[in-house]
Amino acid sequence: MSSLKYWLWLSSRKGLGGTGMLRLLEHFDAPERIYYADPEEYAQVESLSQMARRELRSKNLEGADRVLEDCQRLGLRIMTIQDSDYPERLHQLPDPPCVLYIQGRLPVMDEEAAIGVVGTREPTLYGQRMAARLGVELARGGAVVVSGIARGLDAAAIRGALRAGGRVVSVLGGGTDVYYPREHRGLYQDVAAAGALVTEYPPGTENKGSHFPIRNRIISGLSLGVVAVECALHSGTMLTMDRALDQDRDLFAVPGMVGEPKSEGTNRLIQQGAKLVTCGEDILVEYRDRFPVKLFREHPMSEQVERQRLEGLTRQKAQEQAKEEPPAPEPDRTAQEDPRELVPRQEQSSRFTDDELDILRALGDKRRSADELVELTQIPVRRVTSALTMLQVRSAVEEGPGRRFASKVRLEP
Repeated sequence: MSSLKYWLWLSSRKGLGGTGMLRLLEHFDAPERIYYADPEEYAQVESLSQMARRELRSKNLEGADRVLEDCQRLGLRIMTIQDSDYPERLHQLPDPPCVLYIQGRLPVMDEEAAIGVVGTREPTLYGQRMAARLGVELARGGAVVVSGIARGLDAAAIRGALRAGGRVVSVLGGGTDVYYPREHRGLYQDVAAAGALVTEYPPGTENKGSHFPIRNRIISGLSLGVVAVECALHSGTMLTMDRALDQDRDLFAVPGMVGEPKSEGTNRLIQQGAKLVTCGEDILVEYRDRFPVKLFREHPMSEQVERQRLEGLTRQKAQEQAKEEPPAPEPDRTAQEDPRELVPRQEQSSRFTDDELDILRALGDKRRSADELVELTQIPVRRVTSALTMLQVRSAVEEGPGRRFASKVRLEP
């Protein structure tokens, strides 16, 4: 850990940037030698700005020690460009990040068919559905889904991959402990549990607009290919696709309606040579020969077919259960004679978590399976299962035949 503080000191020098750090490392080999070098030695390194040289003369390590303490407290790993498991895909970039902060477990990215999924923060319903569908199908096919975690299509793709039980990597424009947007705190936790949060920025760093173009080179850098789902012609997504092209990554794009502003960017990408994709298989087929063990064929399913599949599984489970015990009659719950406990609005947040409340609302006065609740709430399977267990412990939900659940309470609107 002692050597890490020199990495943190070096990465916090203003006016240096990634390329400046690389020049210093090429000249001195290690951050400790940079720290203890005489000021005159810095003049031997080409293209260092006056600000960078002035910053290098400051030997205060308090900030680095503070970041180390924060990382220990938050359970973050600090990965440096000289670590043996640093991704070679990032090494190949002209401006690779020299220090990364990682929460969760980063897959061995050089051995994975990692696909970046990017798009607008203000998508249409079509864009949301396509991003979620790609996330589901890529994850089911064995790919690692890489994206940001902002509102819109980043979050839709990540949620889709999580819903499918896949592995995900979200690259951040701030510290792992600074949730952006705030309502995505649960999503941050889910990503860290199923994969990794990755950032160049130390704990406590706010998400600034200037950080995101810098962040985007890591999204494309970790990926074999990047798919744009929906974006305007002049947008951050198009800049990300430009970086991906510069990095010699494969480009994919989802076609959109002609004349729709949010589809102008993706349609232009297709005109310029990006592969048109309508499902995850259109992307996976490009890499199956290179990753025959990692990737397997997953037939894309429409929402209607997927719904029918879930309903069929539910009916099958119910029929199997019915052979062993007679089905319990559906309760007669009229508005006038509902025997369930009414939970006043002001007590709901103190009695139940957000996930539990979403599940209770989805149940209403019906019996539903866990698969149906996942579909209705868009909450990952792991959290739905956990919430159902706690609701049963508190006698707020009961499990019936066919593993269908019913609420024993009513929420005041």
